Amino acid sequence: MLFICYPKCSTCQKARAFLESKGVVFQERHIVEAVPTVDELKKWLPLTGKPLKSLFNTSGLVYRGLGLSEKLSAMSEEEQLRLLASNGMLIKRPLLVDEKRVLVGFKEKEWNASFIK
Repeated sequence: MLFICYPKCSTCQKARAFLESKGVVFQERHIVEAVPTVDELKKWLPLTGKPLKSLFNTSGLVYRGLGLSEKLSAMSEEEQLRLLASNGMLIKRPLLVDEKRVLVGFKEKEWNASFIK
């Protein structure tokens, strides 16, 4: 499993603690130092079960600073993916990626349901 996070983010810290409490083995990746690529985002999007907009960190300073709430609807999917891949701080975090699913953001109830076998 791949855990993509921003280590200073309190939500990411809670998600890491959750994974550790469940005994989940994961590889951690810093979202700013190793920004997901356009190809990765294209591969992961269908595994989220959510629209592309859900990958954006809409409460982030970069998102707001760029005025993306007004601009995204006029952008193509390819343009949005390139934008996401240009700056890890635009991506909602954390991401938990495996071959079957991608969880976006940390909601304990959702993550817990994902780990019940």
